[in-house]
Amino acid sequence: MEKKLFNVNIAGLPMKLRSSHDRETVDQLTRLVEEKVEEALSRGKQVSFQNALLLASLHIAEELLTLKKSMNEDLNFLKTKSKTILSELESSPLSKIGLEQ
Repeated sequence: MEKKLFNVNIAGLPMKLRSSHDRETVDQLTRLVEEKVEEALSRGKQVSFQNALLLASLHIAEELLTLKKSMNEDLNFLKTKSKTILSELESSPLSKIGLEQ
């Protein structure tokens, strides 16, 4: 997929960003980072801009890791549940009388 060049502004810093995403997705991503940086900066006057960027990155990474763990737990639950259902179907009386296709 071809990457396009986008001019973006994150936390007041102009950047050129290459991405294979569309404009709407790039805007969503930059807004998310902008919100997290502003949130970190609002925590106090002692928070430097660099620290705010790092805090924002850590917060986004934490959200990502939490979502991944949750999705893996859900996926494992669904795998176990589907194996149980499949096993029940295979051992049902209908499968023994040849009604399966």
